[in-house]
Amino acid sequence: MSTILYYCVLPLLYLISILPFPVFYLFSDFVYLLLYRVIGYRKKVVYGNLKNSFPTKSHEELKQIEKAFYHYLCDLFLETLKTLTISKEEAIKRCKYSPQTKAIFDDLAEKKQSCIIVMGHFGNWEWAGNSFSLQGKQQLYVIYHPLSNKNVDKLMYDMRSRFGTKLYAMKDTMREMIRNRNEVNATAFIADQTPAPESAYWTTFLNQDTPVFWGTEKIAQKLNYPIVYVTISKVKRGFYTVNSEILVNEPKNTKEGEISELHTRKLEKDILAQPEIWLWSHRRWKHKRK
Repeated sequence: MSTILYYCVLPLLYLISILPFPVFYLFSDFVYLLLYRVIGYRKKVVYGNLKNSFPTKSHEELKQIEKAFYHYLCDLFLETLKTLTISKEEAIKRCKYSPQTKAIFDDLAEKKQSCIIVMGHFGNWEWAGNSFSLQGKQQLYVIYHPLSNKNVDKLMYDMRSRFGTKLYAMKDTMREMIRNRNEVNATAFIADQTPAPESAYWTTFLNQDTPVFWGTEKIAQKLNYPIVYVTISKVKRGFYTVNSEILVNEPKNTKEGEISELHTRKLEKDILAQPEIWLWSHRRWKHKRK
């Protein structure tokens, strides 16, 4: 996207962001019709992922999940834009932290213990980050891939950091975490991305051979930060609940692959419970085990 085009589109994005929620979701329904019915964005990828993940489901069942996923995807995209202008009160109201989640992070903060958060592309992870920064006692850091387009990258950075979240570029994660060791913080790893196959931990996930990044496990073991598994369930349209549990208290005492296996199994269980709110359009299984 050229700079001129970006600044032409930017006012439109802000206009969408300030729409009242009832109108906002009507617009999302229109985007769904355009994306799913007209454009057919990545429909082969989505259906293929669903079919391979749920081999016992019928075609009709898979199509039902597929349609629900595209509705969610459009809502997610527009809800991300909503972070441009959403108020603090509305952000907390629409992405609530469960009492158990609050208790876990409050307890870690009281002990002055930094932690690692591990999660997947499940629910609205963008709203969860903003809500954490508004309520949590730790400084939240989120690991991200800088985008090649500098204008779009800055827009995403500004949206994610609007309420105090800070970001690490993936390649700088270890160095930055060591640099900030004297600060009580929480670093969020989204662990269901696709690593290079030759340097991955391989397991079975959703009935398929799947590579998993070693980063979460190796960094946790090196720093010995407790690992908190976080999941964001959808309560109803536009409302989410964040649930958490301590996955590992002392990573240095775990065996190789144990942490990677634990968080992968947790995410798999969540996806089976609410399959439509995981990112099926991602080419998660483009690599094969050698």
